[in-house]
Amino acid sequence: MSLSSEPTFSLIKSDFVCGYRNIVGMPWCGDSGIHPVDGGAVFTTNGAGPHNIQIFVLNQQGVVLTCLPGYWDTKDLSFELKFAETLNDVWNDPKLTLAQKKETYSKMHLAHIAEHPKAMVRRSEMQGFDKKYEFENRAATSDTILSHTGGPAKFGGIVFKTTDQIFHERLAKQPFVTYNNFDVASFSDYGKHKYDKKEVGELPKPKKGKRGGG
Repeated sequence: MSLSSEPTFSLIKSDFVCGYRNIVGMPWCGDSGIHPVDGGAVFTTNGAGPHNIQIFVLNQQGVVLTCLPGYWDTKDLSFELKFAETLNDVWNDPKLTLAQKKETYSKMHLAHIAEHPKAMVRRSEMQGFDKKYEFENRAATSDTILSHTGGPAKFGGIVFKTTDQIFHERLAKQPFVTYNNFDVASFSDYGKHKYDKKEVGELPKPKKGKRGGG
């Protein structure tokens, strides 16, 4: 939905070439409920379903400029696509060594967090069941945690980072890496691996009958 909506649609049409890869069977691929092709979409938040989809932005050399885990609102996605274009300018700067480019990449990703619009931050709250998973399984080690005090009692007082902060911090640790060498598993690893909100129920069973000729 985000790719086919404005302002992302026009930006992709003019500045990018799109492709996709089926990640079924990959170690980082999540597990979800049944979603028929004619099932209605539901509203969710930025970064929801990080194991199910990752939106990579690569340059012409196959180097990762940015990557957004899960779903992203079209306004926020376009904001990040424009940022990726500035990162591509850094990559193409002949005055910089590779080490300087990598250092600049990391600094820009971290600095960009503070430039996110407040509305984008509000749309990027981690889902409740993802917070619960991190709290119950990785409270002492998870980089999704902003503070261990000041949060709700149901999560032991933990305050979680928003997903827009999480993905930039994780990208800063993999500066200008080629797609083939990008650690997708660690990048997309937060929250539950199985998503089943039972929005649409089970797929209809095929009707019995004679098989038609071909």
